[in-house]
Amino acid sequence: MTDPERFLLEQIRRGDGDAWGQLVERYQGRLLAFARSRGVKGADAEDLVQDTFLLFLRGLADFRGQASVETYLFVILRRRVIEHFRGKQTSLCRLTESLEGRDQPAALPAADPTASWYVRRDEGREAAKAALTDALRHLTDRLRDQLDFQSLQLMELLFYAQARNKEIASLLSVDEQHVALQKHRWIKQLRQRIAGQEVEESGEASDATDSSDFDSLMTEVWQTQRPTCPKRTTIGGYVLNSLDAPWHQYIDFHLHRLGCAFCQANLEDLQKQQSADASVLRKRIMQSTIGFLRV
Repeated sequence: MTDPERFLLEQIRRGDGDAWGQLVERYQGRLLAFARSRGVKGADAEDLVQDTFLLFLRGLADFRGQASVETYLFVILRRRVIEHFRGKQTSLCRLTESLEGRDQPAALPAADPTASWYVRRDEGREAAKAALTDALRHLTDRLRDQLDFQSLQLMELLFYAQARNKEIASLLSVDEQHVALQKHRWIKQLRQRIAGQEVEESGEASDATDSSDFDSLMTEVWQTQRPTCPKRTTIGGYVLNSLDAPWHQYIDFHLHRLGCAFCQANLEDLQKQQSADASVLRKRIMQSTIGFLRV
């Protein structure tokens, strides 16, 4: 979380109604856009957004800043959308929806987990998520600092859209072997960083990152932490066409080719605000200048 978010939440925890109003005003537009983009119609979308704020407020005492306020609200809303459609899974990027017609690999049979397995899983899962989140942030921040946007696109297609190597190669016009090699390198780097953190903290490395749960954990962390989603101000720069060309092209890919539902909701909300602001400004200009027009 940012310092302004922490301050705002502290005021809300103290019962400040004005602070709560600021938070609702800040996020309601993008949440409503997200709900509607997921196929929720009419007043139902507004009801789900209202429920989201209510659930957020009820759980505020337990919120420890595991993610930004925006991401946390999006996670709550997405769960409410899934419940609204009675358990139907909703993808988080348009590209995934366009790939859903492909044949899915058959699931391998597995033995029923024991009670002790569930205990061990629950004890270590939060720590594993935190370590993987840190490792992903480190990797994506480095690529962003290097302006290596092609690698960021490749990473999003692999871990966010869950596209296959062959599909990614076709979308990015690269060799399929290159996709496979990059995926192998990144997963190795993530495992090494996580193992290094575990050794530093406990003196020994666990085998958590070698389990079959790693892929699902990766997807969960990616969806809840959104390590490559641009800041809202960056999307605002895209709307105003004020970004440098490489950044503009990357944001365009993220919004329209990948089709990130979270960022599309921000884009729609920003565009509506810009339109509203332009209308208000035009009205002010007309009121202040109409008297100078010659009859």
